[in-house]
Amino acid sequence: MTTATKVTRDTSERRRQITHMIKSRGSVQVASLSDVFGVSMQTIRKDLHFLEMHGVAARAYGGAIAAEVVNITEAPIEAKRVTHTEEKERIGRLAAALVQPGDSIMLDSGTTAMQIARFLPDDDGITVVTNDFDVLGALSQKRNLKIVMLGGELRRKNMAFYGAQTLAALDDLLLDKLFLGVDGFDVARGITTHYEPEAQLNRKMVETARRIIAVTDSSKFGKVCLHRIIDISEIDDLITDSDAPDYIRQPEANLGFRVHIA
Repeated sequence: MTTATKVTRDTSERRRQITHMIKSRGSVQVASLSDVFGVSMQTIRKDLHFLEMHGVAARAYGGAIAAEVVNITEAPIEAKRVTHTEEKERIGRLAAALVQPGDSIMLDSGTTAMQIARFLPDDDGITVVTNDFDVLGALSQKRNLKIVMLGGELRRKNMAFYGAQTLAALDDLLLDKLFLGVDGFDVARGITTHYEPEAQLNRKMVETARRIIAVTDSSKFGKVCLHRIIDISEIDDLITDSDAPDYIRQPEANLGFRVHIA
């Protein structure tokens, strides 16, 4: 047996075992796999790239997630605007009711955030910060609200601004509440999104706010997207609709945050 043959066989066996680990656990981390197999992290990254190319896994920060549990495809903004509209409207109305005169709030991008903007009280004591073009349009219908628009590069797929300029604009802000939109909400894997710059911006938003309020319709529960924003332990409140699963809605769930059903 040549050295080349042995290396190929070892590589194949390692990838077979990693495949089994991904399917049984749902996700793996590069550093821990490097320790388990006694190979470099660069070698593990090559293994994960190979498995991604064969549809076994999807790469995520620091590791990989089983392909069957990852919601890879992001719907276009036009589709989002016409799905779960009644639920989003109820969520938006309830979320807006949590805003008090004197509050400074952040509205994340998304169609649920736009509904919150619609129902916000038109009070000159309220300051609203956003990076979402459509949210700005809804806010601009109100004559008294103070509005701060974050600049940056426009991502037309969801009509929101991202990038270094957007992140830098948050450096000197301290806000009362953040209303955080959700692409994926999983108890074990946290709150996730499709777009890495959005995950980076959302984490910065979390740092600026005293109270973190996640807003999502029930279709997002159990979904996992490629880029993690935060663990669910980091939110203070969750606003969702009545079709949310029992493990979210039941008081005895004790997930560490308040649940509001719209």
